[in-house]
Order: sequence, then structure tokens, then C-alpha cells
Amino acid sequence: MSLSRDNALQTANILTEALPYIQKFTGRTLVIKFGGNAMIDEQLKQSFARDIVLMKLVGINPVIVHGGGPQIGELLEKLNIDSHFVDGMRVTDNKTMDVVEMVLGGAVNKEIVSLINHAGGKAIGITGKDGQLITARKMVVTRKNPEIEVPEIIDIGHVGEVEHINTGVIDMLTSGDFIPVIAPIGVDEEGNSYNINADLVAGKIAEVLQAEKLLLLTNIAGLLGRDGTVLTGLTTEQVDDLIADGTISGGMLPKIRCALDAVKANVRSAHIIDGRVSHAVLLEIFTDEGVGTLITNQAN
Repeated sequence: MSLSRDNALQTANILTEALPYIQKFTGRTLVIKFGGNAMIDEQLKQSFARDIVLMKLVGINPVIVHGGGPQIGELLEKLNIDSHFVDGMRVTDNKTMDVVEMVLGGAVNKEIVSLINHAGGKAIGITGKDGQLITARKMVVTRKNPEIEVPEIIDIGHVGEVEHINTGVIDMLTSGDFIPVIAPIGVDEEGNSYNINADLVAGKIAEVLQAEKLLLLTNIAGLLGRDGTVLTGLTTEQVDDLIADGTISGGMLPKIRCALDAVKANVRSAHIIDGRVSHAVLLEIFTDEGVGTLITNQAN
């Protein structure tokens, strides 16, 4: 009997801890990049879907942008299409782009939509090509070559950058009480399709929507210091310093730059959170402790 009472008290404490956060974020937009283990593990996928539905029910407007690199790689392997990478980016020829569109715009996108709808939400899946949501431009990659004076330009195919976001598409969905689930595929003025990094798309969407928060799910506990502990409560100036002294480097650097750019563009905060933790999104938004790294402007 006492154990049941203790559990009930613990549950009540959790709910009351969440209350001020719910009050603060009601009516606000949160952009969430869904990727990593959270997209692969069945239990984590289910908990993510429930988190999103709960957010919508308490008046928050979640906008989901998803990746799908492992799923793309798996299908390319089954089709005997070789994968090549330049600076961590998949070289995307015409055949590879067809697979990217099938996986991101088809299988992965529709699975996320189905999970959210099954949990009681109203999700609609789109790609950046729908309604001209994402206008893209071809990404130019250069490398210094000691044998020539000018940098060498490397063609990595249909890999793009964001040129423009059509916010009207997202506004139409959120105002209709739908949850947008966006595949990071853009199109240029000539109709060419481009595969765009999902973190980059999420960051740009957060910027143009002036979102309250940008949340990037990862496969690590957050931004780690030199001693291996999770750094949180960072200002943009502190993050700049961590980049300058080499604490942030390698594969984590593009993700951190994406979060940093969003906050500098007046997104109120960015979060690098551990997608391996069940209900990571709710824990980061509605609890005092959180489960990752928080980045804000000093003025916030």
C-alpha cells in the first residue's frame, strides 16, 4: 500500500513539474529532427510518436523533419548500388536519388505518419517538393589541391542546400491541427531533386518559423566536454569558444553549427538530445533536468 502511495506521489510530482513548461510553450512551434536510434528501435519509435501526440494535445505545434541514412544505405545495398561518401556526404547520382526519394518520401515518411496517427495524432507526410516547400540549390564541395592554385570542385551529384522555405505550406497544416512530417528533399527552379541533410532542413525551418525550440535527436548523450561529461546550459558564445578550441570537432560539428545558426537567427533555444532514451523529447521539454545539451542566446 505504501509503495503504491509513493508511486502515486512520484507521478504527481512529475505532472506538476511539467505544468509550467506546458503553460509556457502552449501555442508555440517546436521543430524536431527525428533520426538515429530513435528511428530504428521499435520501442523508441512508439515513445516518440506518443510524445508528439501529447505535445499537440497540450497546445504545442510540433513540426517533424526526419532523416533516413541507414535505411537508404540498406536499400542501395539490396539493389547492388555502390555508396560513396565525400566529407561524410553521400554522393548522389540519378539512381541513388531515385532510392533516396523512395526511402525518405515513401517508406520512412509514411511509417512515421502511421506511428503518430496510431498514437492518436493527425499527421500528414510531405517532402520538400510538395507545395514547393523547400527550394534547393546544388551543394558545391571544394577541396584544396596542392597541385593547383584554385580549390578543386568536387561534384557529389544531387546533394543540396536550402535556398528557400515556403512557410505557407507548414502554416496551412498546423492551423488545420495537423502535424507536419517532412522528408528533407528539395527541388530547384529547373525541377531537379536534391537530398538535403535533415539537421540542416530542420534548422532552416526553425529559423523561418521563428520556432520556440529546435530539437535534434542524436545517438549520444549530448555535447560532451573534454572530460566526457554532458555540457548543457550553453550560450552561443560558449559554443563558439568550444569550436575554436577543438572541443567540438569531427562529425558533431555540422550538427552543432546547425543548432548554433538557428539560435543566432532568433530561435529561442536549440537542444541536442539523446534519442536513445525513451520519451527523450518530453523529458527535455517538460522536466527541469532534461536529457541533453541546451543552447541559447545569452539574452534569453
